[in-house]
Amino acid sequence: MSESVFAGLCRKEGTSMQVNIRRQIMDITQILFNEIMSVNLEQVIYSGSYREGFRLEGSDVDTMYWSLKNQVVWDLDQARYITDKKCLLLCECSESPPGFTLLKLMTPMQGRVMPQACVIMNDKLYISSSKFRRLMCSGFLPNCYEHGPCASGSHRNIDYDVAFCFQCNFWPPSGSSWVDRCHSWPQPQVVHDIVRNGCHFVPIGHKLGNHEDHEWRISFSQAEQKLMYSMNHCQFLSYGLLKIFLKEIINSGLDSQDKLLCSYHMKTAVFWALQQNTIPFWCPQNLLKCLWVCFKLLLKWVYEGVCPNFFIPENNMFLSKIHGEVQKILFLRLYELYEKGLACLLYSPSIRPYVIIVLHNPSLSLYTDEYNLNTETELDWELFKEIYNAGSFLFWDLDSCIRNLHTVEHLIGSYLTQYQVVLLQKHTAQLLQTTATLLFNRRTITCANKLMYTNDKMVCHMLTLAAKFGCISDMLYIAMYYYQTSRHMKSLSFIEMTKTKLIQPYLMYNDHVYPAKYIEAVGRQSFSTKRRRATAVDIKLYTNLCYITELVPEQSGIQIGSFCLLIPSFILLYMLEILCSIHIDRLRAERALENLQALVHFDEGCMYLKE
Repeated sequence: MSESVFAGLCRKEGTSMQVNIRRQIMDITQILFNEIMSVNLEQVIYSGSYREGFRLEGSDVDTMYWSLKNQVVWDLDQARYITDKKCLLLCECSESPPGFTLLKLMTPMQGRVMPQACVIMNDKLYISSSKFRRLMCSGFLPNCYEHGPCASGSHRNIDYDVAFCFQCNFWPPSGSSWVDRCHSWPQPQVVHDIVRNGCHFVPIGHKLGNHEDHEWRISFSQAEQKLMYSMNHCQFLSYGLLKIFLKEIINSGLDSQDKLLCSYHMKTAVFWALQQNTIPFWCPQNLLKCLWVCFKLLLKWVYEGVCPNFFIPENNMFLSKIHGEVQKILFLRLYELYEKGLACLLYSPSIRPYVIIVLHNPSLSLYTDEYNLNTETELDWELFKEIYNAGSFLFWDLDSCIRNLHTVEHLIGSYLTQYQVVLLQKHTAQLLQTTATLLFNRRTITCANKLMYTNDKMVCHMLTLAAKFGCISDMLYIAMYYYQTSRHMKSLSFIEMTKTKLIQPYLMYNDHVYPAKYIEAVGRQSFSTKRRRATAVDIKLYTNLCYITELVPEQSGIQIGSFCLLIPSFILLYMLEILCSIHIDRLRAERALENLQALVHFDEGCMYLKE
C-alpha cells in the first residue's frame, strides 16, 4: 500500500508515540541536570527542535542557563515576593523597542562575570548584554562562537546553541494582550502554567534600538515549548512540514546571508493560525491545507513587512531585517511558489514521493492509523537510542556522586513514566560506575590492608549493581576492574559471560537488530528487561578517570572539548581478553588477537562477534 503524506511524515518526523518518547526522555534529563546544578544555584532549560521532538537533519539543541542568585522584576512591588537574598534587576522598557528591555542593577552583584558586564548610563548601573554575552561565551566549550545571543557550536554531530540568561518569575506586562487572546487555543490550564512560569532575558539587543549593545531580549522559549507540547500530532507534523518547506524549497540554493526566513517564523505562523482558528480541523486529511494556510499567512506578512511576535504583537520580527529591496525580492520568490500551488512541494526531495501520490489521486483515502506504523522493535530502538543520546552527566568527585545518588533516591519516589524509569536506571548505572572508579582511583599503595579490602568490596558491589541496572555492555566495567587489579581469571570469566550474551542473534546494538529474533527473545517484556538482556552500546571512558592503565594514553589523546573516549563493546572485549590471557594462556591471547584483527578488518562497524 502506498503511504499518504501523513504516514510519510510520520516516518520522517516521528509518530506520536515516538515523539512522546523523545519528549519524556528530554524532560527527565532536564530534571536530573537541574538537580545536579541546583547545588551551585544554577538551572537550565532545553528548547529547540530537538526538545520539541524533531529528529530531522539539522535539529538543534538550545539550552538556557541562569543563576538562581539573580532575579528580574518588572516593578519594585514584585520585589516583596522575593524572600531569598538575591541580586535584584529591574526592567526598564521605556527606551527600548517592544520585546526588549534594559536591566538595571538594584542590589549588590552576584556571579563571577557580573562586575565586568556592568555599564553606567545616566549615573545608574546596568548589565550590558554584549559584555555579558562575550564574557560567558569566552569561558564555554572550545571552538564555540557567538551567534545571536548564544554560544554556538557542534558536539557529537548535534548543533547546539547555549544562551546564558536571567530569569523572571513574573509575566511581562507587554504580554498581557496574549493572555486576553487565548479563547480557543491554548487551553486555560496551559495559559495559567505559562504565565505562572514567567519569562527569561537573553543577551542581545534590537538592531534599531537606542541601546543595542546593552538591551536584552525577552525570551518565551519555555512558553513555546509548552505550546508545542499542547499541539496534537497533526499540528506538530504541520510545523515539521513547514520546516522542511523552508529548508528545501524557500531557502534552497541561497547563501546563508540571503536566508531571511527561519524556522522561528514558521513556528510563529503555526501559533497564529492555531489561535485565530483559521483551520477548524487539524487532522491528517487537512494536512496539506494546514500547510497552505500557514504559508499564505507568511506571504501576507512578507508583503506587509510585519511579522508580529506571538506573545508581543507590537514586536515586528521583520523590522530590522526584511524591508526595502530584500523584502520585495523575498515576496516575489514566495509569490512564485504560491502561484504554483501545492505542486511547488514537488521541489522538496523529502516530501515529493508522498505528494505525487496525493496530486495524482485526489480522492485517495489517507492512511491515518499511525500506531500501525511502529512495530515493537522500532519503538524499543527509538527509546534505547534516545536514552543513549540523552548524554551523560560528568561527576568529578565523590561528593558529587553521593549527592546525585540521593537525587536518584528522591526521583524513584516520584511519578515517572515507563520510559523515564529506564533512563533513570541508565543514569544510576553510570553513577555507580563512576563512583566505583573514583573510589579505585583514590586508593594508594600506602592504604592499610583492611581499608583496601573494604574499598575493593564496595567497588565490586557497585559495579555488579550497575550491571544489573544497565545493559550487557556494562559487564565490561567489571572485567576492566578485575584486570586492573590483576585478577585475570575473574576478568576472563566476566569476559566469557559478556561474550556469550553478545553473540546472541537477538542482540540490539546501536541501530543493528534482527526484529524477528529480538521479538522472539524479549517481546512484550518490560523495557528494563529488554535493555538488560538484549541491548549493548559503545563503552564510554571519561578522560578524568583511569579504568585500565593501557587506555590512559588514548583517553588523554582525544579531541579537545570531548569528555570521553568511545570504544565499541566488541573491540574492548577482545582487547581485555588479550591483556588477561597474556598472563595466563599465550595461545588464547593469540587467538583473541586474531579474532580482534578479523573483527576490525572484516566486520563493518565492528558490530558483531562470531562464535
